[in-house]
Amino acid sequence: MSETISFPVGGMTCAACAARIEKMLNRQNGVKATVNFASERAQVTFENTASSLESVVAAVRRAGFLVDEQSLDLSLSGMTCAACAARIEKILNRQPSVRASVNFAAERAHINYIPGVVEPADLIGTIEKAGFGAARLDEGPREDPKAKRAAIWKRERNRFILTLILSLPLFAEMVGMFFGRMIVPVPAQFLFATIVQFVCGAHLYRRAWNAVRGGSANMDVLVVLGTSIAWLFSAVVMVFGLHQHVYFEASASIITLISLGKLMETRARNRASAGIESLLHLQPQIAHVERDGVIVDRAVADVHVGDIFVVRPGESVPVDGEIIEGASEVNESMLTGEGVPVLKEAGNGVFGGTMNANGALRVRATGVGADTALSRIVKMVEQAQGSKANVQRLADRVSGIFVPAVIGIAVLTFLIGWAVTGSATWSLVSAVSVLVIACPCSLGLATPTAIMVGTGRGAQCGILFRNADALERAEKLKTIIVDKTGTLTQGRPTVVAVHPAAGVSMETLLGVAHALEVNSEHPLARAIVDYARNHGVASSVIAEDFQAVPGKGVVARFGGEEAHLGSPAFMRASGLDLSALPVAALESEGNTVIAVAQGGQVLGIIALADELRADAVATVKALKARGIRVVMLTGDNERAASVVARQIGVDDYLAGVLPEHKAEDVAKYRAQGGLVGMVGDGINDAPALAAADVGFAIGAGSSVALDTADVVLMKSEMTGVLDAISLSSATLSKIRQNLFFAFIYNILGLPLAAFGVLNPIVAGAAMAMSSVSVVSNSLLLNRWKPVSGQS
Repeated sequence: MSETISFPVGGMTCAACAARIEKMLNRQNGVKATVNFASERAQVTFENTASSLESVVAAVRRAGFLVDEQSLDLSLSGMTCAACAARIEKILNRQPSVRASVNFAAERAHINYIPGVVEPADLIGTIEKAGFGAARLDEGPREDPKAKRAAIWKRERNRFILTLILSLPLFAEMVGMFFGRMIVPVPAQFLFATIVQFVCGAHLYRRAWNAVRGGSANMDVLVVLGTSIAWLFSAVVMVFGLHQHVYFEASASIITLISLGKLMETRARNRASAGIESLLHLQPQIAHVERDGVIVDRAVADVHVGDIFVVRPGESVPVDGEIIEGASEVNESMLTGEGVPVLKEAGNGVFGGTMNANGALRVRATGVGADTALSRIVKMVEQAQGSKANVQRLADRVSGIFVPAVIGIAVLTFLIGWAVTGSATWSLVSAVSVLVIACPCSLGLATPTAIMVGTGRGAQCGILFRNADALERAEKLKTIIVDKTGTLTQGRPTVVAVHPAAGVSMETLLGVAHALEVNSEHPLARAIVDYARNHGVASSVIAEDFQAVPGKGVVARFGGEEAHLGSPAFMRASGLDLSALPVAALESEGNTVIAVAQGGQVLGIIALADELRADAVATVKALKARGIRVVMLTGDNERAASVVARQIGVDDYLAGVLPEHKAEDVAKYRAQGGLVGMVGDGINDAPALAAADVGFAIGAGSSVALDTADVVLMKSEMTGVLDAISLSSATLSKIRQNLFFAFIYNILGLPLAAFGVLNPIVAGAAMAMSSVSVVSNSLLLNRWKPVSGQS
């Protein structure tokens, strides 16, 4: 059984670094890895136990990169001896990436772990499962990714400022050159350039050495080679008094411009991560928990399932729960993208991170830590942002050979230029320009930054993509199969007609139906039970020997006799005659007909109807306008299905489909050619969603939907399908633009540098701006708006 984990990787400077780590990890037995340069995360799938997380992390660190760890201190309770402490320490150290030490005397545990692989709530839960108590000592929030990125940006800013100050005299010398005057003496130029080269640029040398030591090369290698050659050439000219121009200003200017480019790129990438960070900020850090009848403030990490907590007006809900007292409007836009508040009353569920509007709520916790809808959403978005699309493969292949190829071009530029022009100086300057203008970063950032912004924007609008492949395939769908109940319809059927058989009272018919359906959660069953109760009929006799026949009906013993309830076809197959009842007439009106029988006698039929979603017709029309074939899938009979299909305007429909056969029908349409999407509620449609090229789950964040579908539409509206396809199209458009810009930049820039058209300073400026332009273009995806016009 495979296992996938994701963890942050620091120290990457370009796509070549990500490609090198990915290549190195994939060499390990049983490991399949992808490394995303833009999101700075590695996603690793262990296909067997031949390799461990520890060996993977060690490999990343040996290559000179960072795997960030966080520490956690817990207060423990329930220990009675040193053996208890040893047991807790043992079970903690079994967790992936965890190094723990437990102090029995102090009743404390100090834990180092890798965020993303395991979280504090998981560790606390592990201790509690062992029979001990655990609580965080620090009740503050976990490390803020935004704050961490801000710190990195501040470091880059300070480095750039220092580099700029030291380079200003050299810039002045460049100005003086235009007027034929030397403003800064050569020894002073040497001093300033040397400090910039080896002090301000020390990090470039360290990263270049780590790359070379790991058997690869990256952008830092190119920059170090180019600037070192320019500095060394100038130093030789100065020391030996040669009659040649010095290029101290070129080497310093290149490093300064690269520092500026990195500063701007860091800021742009921070903005690209805004989608996931906005989700992380939604959950409050403190919950008002009831303890022995008193309200006390506790860290959200210390809230457990079953705890009662209070949400006051204007506060965010801390964890998932069920309201046990109170009523209020709750803004669930963070989940659904729908800005209109939803009325919540006792018995309704609420989700962590949603905003309570105007009433006080008393809530029982049902999902905490990693089990909340918000945590699952964040994890899903992180996985999507850490995955790779097929369109990125070309860029990855190019990035893998990019740096060695550029070094080869630079060497040829120098040798051929020297042979043709006879000027070693001109040839050297051209070779340096080739080295510094080449930029694998823009190729590496082209796809992942667009995916990061696209998936983040989607999450803000209630559209969750499981991975980059789903985001890429959604645009290419040719057929979409839509489950009727709960997708095209409201999923809340109601009884519209009851027809008892001759000599049978309505009370008898409803009483038997109530007894057979009272314990079922099927929407049709709930509608029948509610109708019976509303008409004062509720059987006190419990049906026995209950047997459900999926998609057909139920058989049980009631009142000492065998009773049947189900579709007309099911009843006929059981040898029961329905010819005296208006089955065909009711079905021709689009109703679902349920028949009831007891002791071999038909008691009557019940007709139910499910109202169409208000947006269903418009969405189907819009999908067809995009050239997408729309097929309706339903378990209803042929007559009822044809009525609904005609009302909605689908191209085709399949009636009488049993739940276990839905996946087979999806496979049939896939066999006809073209990508096939499946839209369902994410619960009983799970196999069909998995069988499709892209599975869309509509509805309210059920755990099954989040675990099964390729795309989860938190808003229970069909327009979400259009929105997902629209966002896919917009993201793929940005990816194509970015790849074009990245390729054309290098295709045009390298020859111009090789022929001496670009001097090293201009080449350095162009290289610094190439990555910034790609990321900035991706950020334009934040302007995307859903088709429905919300968010």
